[in-house]
Amino acid sequence: MHEAVPGTRAIALVGPAGAGKTCLAEAMLFASGTIDRQGDTAAGTSIGDSSPEARSRGGSTELNLMNFEWLGERFALLDLPGGTGFAADGMRALAVADLAIVVVDPDPARAPLAAPQLRMLDELGIPHLVFVNRIDAARGSIGDLLSALQPLSVSPLIARQIPITTGEKVTGFVDVALERAFHYRSGQPSERITMPAELDAMEAQARTRLLEQLADHDDALLEALLMDETPDLDTIARDLARETGENLGVPLLFGSAANGWGVRRLMKALRHEAPGPDATARRLGVSDPAIYAFKVSHGHSLGRLVLARVLGGELAEGQELHGADARSFRPGALFTLQGEKNQRLAKAPEGSVLALAKADQLHAGEWLARGSLPPAPEVPLPSRNVRLAILPADRKDDVKLSGALHKLAEEDPTLTVEHDEATHELILSGVNEEQLGNALAKLKRRHGVSVTSRAPQVGYRESIRRPVTQRGRHKKQSGGHGQFGDVLIEIRPQERGSGFAFEERIHGGAIPRQYIPAVEQGVRDACLKGPLGFPVVDVAVTLTDGSYHSVDSSELAFRTAGRIGMQEALAGAAPHLLEPIHKVSVVTPAAATSKVSSALASRRGQVLGLGPRDGWDGWDRVEALVPEAELRGLEGELRSLSQGLATYEAAFDHLAELNGALADKVVKGREVEMV
Repeated sequence: MHEAVPGTRAIALVGPAGAGKTCLAEAMLFASGTIDRQGDTAAGTSIGDSSPEARSRGGSTELNLMNFEWLGERFALLDLPGGTGFAADGMRALAVADLAIVVVDPDPARAPLAAPQLRMLDELGIPHLVFVNRIDAARGSIGDLLSALQPLSVSPLIARQIPITTGEKVTGFVDVALERAFHYRSGQPSERITMPAELDAMEAQARTRLLEQLADHDDALLEALLMDETPDLDTIARDLARETGENLGVPLLFGSAANGWGVRRLMKALRHEAPGPDATARRLGVSDPAIYAFKVSHGHSLGRLVLARVLGGELAEGQELHGADARSFRPGALFTLQGEKNQRLAKAPEGSVLALAKADQLHAGEWLARGSLPPAPEVPLPSRNVRLAILPADRKDDVKLSGALHKLAEEDPTLTVEHDEATHELILSGVNEEQLGNALAKLKRRHGVSVTSRAPQVGYRESIRRPVTQRGRHKKQSGGHGQFGDVLIEIRPQERGSGFAFEERIHGGAIPRQYIPAVEQGVRDACLKGPLGFPVVDVAVTLTDGSYHSVDSSELAFRTAGRIGMQEALAGAAPHLLEPIHKVSVVTPAAATSKVSSALASRRGQVLGLGPRDGWDGWDRVEALVPEAELRGLEGELRSLSQGLATYEAAFDHLAELNGALADKVVKGREVEMV
């Protein structure tokens, strides 16, 4: 007998882009009677993916929230984007979900696309099951799909169903646990039918396998099987719930969200086997009533909203809570969200997923609690490898742009904004070009700010090859006090990575002590742009001599003399160009490793080594040194070589000398910029 779970269970929908997660959410809302007509994401009639950006892209660009009741129990759906550039938008929400449904395509060749989600769920310890969508379009067998998926999952997959086919088309399924056969009916509950005789052997084999998997963690069931006893359905149901809730196994079901096939069976599995919010509270270390803020949203009619989950007890509007540093907080108005629609609540039951208005001091990733604060959940985020230099199309929008970018970065944890001190560019960084393009579209639509964008400047530097001694003199007479400064400096190259050094060896008061810091500043001024047009590094400067005038000398005069002497010295010291080299670490399916290595080599990369990725069967890690200038477009190329799965991290490693035609091209390009 199923016991109702108190509170609201939060179910996350995850999986590769295009697997049909939002369509499945729509089908569940329809099957539960929450909506009277199932919307279509392609036609723009779905509750989720309602933003103009999502409609234009034809897929999710941000987290969708929905709610439904099914047979007297409450569920909240967290529909996470599957696209690489948008997946992080729902990661904090996933961390506090009770269970995740991994939605996959029935084609075994596309099974590896689910590897990142399955591995992440295993690592985070989040209970999950697999729903094979579009079973009506399946061309391979479920057995082949299981064989392709199993290496991607740490926990064993548990086949809950076997398909019934008519010709080459799947038309129904056998529930292995219940030993019952069903025929699909579009938009309606499946019809129970007599078990097809030709499936008797296959069903018996599948059921034996299911029971053996459950017996791995149930000694009583194992003993019953050894005694050839048939376990009752309550025992099987209890073990299935335990296997799922404790991540001992991953149930696999199938259907077709667009047709409503298998959706009600999936919802029954959620009702019977998904853990409740109390289990998630224990997993996250929640001991007192608390809420976790997982996202900030600025795109709603209610203004700035903080999306959060309630755990450990119910939450009332205005109830006093505290956050980090013991600061007090009273949540304002509480709302449930159904896509873009909202409904105000006086109280939120345990497990509720809701939106808080007037919560300006609350940010994503924070806990609020009545008692002790739980530890922050682990939230893995992808690398931000793509960068854009942006400028407002209208200079009057500078301040407006700054505020709008702050809001976008607050919404999306993988968007960062920074000012590059060396190039004076405003840099917007993200996961890929699609994500950054979406951000610029939001800037224009939501905030009315149009921008121009281009690739950021590469951080080229220059240095010298030989030592030089040079005098710098500044003398100017224009009525009244003049200006006079005279210095003699020696410059010499330093070891790569040493930076800039300045010292003085002035004797006999050739230059008064108060003017020496001005000389150093003038030398540093000259290093901001060397003779090739780039900042100068790895140079040591020694001030050895000079002269002054008792009336006309000043700090400004000696600063100017230092700059003049340094500029002339650099020009005569065999300047040469340096380019930044990054250490790149690529993780990729092993089938694409050779292609990835070739792609890195074609970008002047030096492959340092490759080997298996720790804990990931069938995956490799490739380490290489790649010039920064060659990283542009690498993210897209790696994904095109690996079914969209390869990712990389890059970090500055060192500066290396660049010569020949490539150096000439860079210098000429700099000269054109300066014209």
